[in-house]
Amino acid sequence: MYSLLKFLHLAGAMVWLGGMTFMLLALRPSLPLVETPAQRLPLLAAVLRRFFLLVWAAIAVLLLSGFYMFGRAGAQAAPVGWHAMAGIGTLMMLIFGHIYFALYRPMVRAIAAADWAQGGRRANLIAKLVMLNFVLGWLAVAAIVFLA
Repeated sequence: MYSLLKFLHLAGAMVWLGGMTFMLLALRPSLPLVETPAQRLPLLAAVLRRFFLLVWAAIAVLLLSGFYMFGRAGAQAAPVGWHAMAGIGTLMMLIFGHIYFALYRPMVRAIAAADWAQGGRRANLIAKLVMLNFVLGWLAVAAIVFLA
């Protein structure tokens, strides 16, 4: 059971980090090729909608598997890297919640109202916070590699 949950935990992290890598290094730099905000922003919203569904699933998997593995090891016996990863992961989840509820959903509403300026501002803020989560995600990986 432990090996399966460890696998699922790693898969959840890979999905989340991989999606952020795609968004930041492939999708976002390519969006200017789409001529107008009226085309660009709906495309971004559609991609994010699908990706964010995966992130919600990854968060559920990460939380459930992480709680199990942490509980099995005992909080006092868990390596310092696990504690660092758990703290960083919790911060990442809170940042994602802010991205989703305070930025993405209003961006979708702005797009529906054809308010391209507001939609673009929200999209830029989303990208900045995704970059922060991307860095935090790699710090969590480093904590496991170097501190566990």
